[in-house]
Amino acid sequence: MNSLSVNWFIEGSVDFERKKYQLLAYLKQINQHFHKTRLYPDLNDLVFHYNNLLKFKENKTALQKAFPERLSHADIEAVKLTYEKMVKDDSLMHEIETIIGFSLNKLDPAIAEGKEIYDFVESRLSIEPIGVLPLYPYQGYLLLRNGDERSTNVYEYQVTIFEGKDEKYRGINTAFITSYERSFVYTPEGIKNDLIVRRREFPNPAVYHVESDITFPLEQTLLPLAKRSLVKHISTAA
Repeated sequence: MNSLSVNWFIEGSVDFERKKYQLLAYLKQINQHFHKTRLYPDLNDLVFHYNNLLKFKENKTALQKAFPERLSHADIEAVKLTYEKMVKDDSLMHEIETIIGFSLNKLDPAIAEGKEIYDFVESRLSIEPIGVLPLYPYQGYLLLRNGDERSTNVYEYQVTIFEGKDEKYRGINTAFITSYERSFVYTPEGIKNDLIVRRREFPNPAVYHVESDITFPLEQTLLPLAKRSLVKHISTAA
């Protein structure tokens, strides 16, 4: 994939034409993925690069605070040192500002397209708890049915809570367990009963069934959105 590095817009030769074609090649590939309804990791990547450019434009030395999960200490020091050299060169800074302005204008509609696909996929999902839920719903099983596929994938999930600067955030970890061929025996309720018998470490697990009425790419689209929908559902119900 024609991926972009964290500091792609100031690395190597800082030339508008060169950086323009680098960005357009990257966006062309993402556009091809979006046309196949493949959202991830491209959508997250687009948002990161957009915010990274915006933050550089607003405050070139504050990137560590904004993006601690993506920028290493070496990345941050490289940005600071590069900026210190560039700030003394008006023509170079003008070129960078031109690159950033062009890039933001191109990334914005790409993100909007990704968000539109995201909203469409989310609208095709249904989620429901199976049976009586335990008092602690943050760990259990996610049953995932993908459109007209006959199998139901089973994932063990665990919702995690981590502290941000101003609030708490919830994430989710999943691990694939097995899949069941859909039948009059292996309905969502039947799958839950079979899991309880086979996996005795969870005698009364929380089980949620997520289903889409359209078949989507599993790893790149359906599973990430199913996980996000499950976190949202549990957070709202808790």
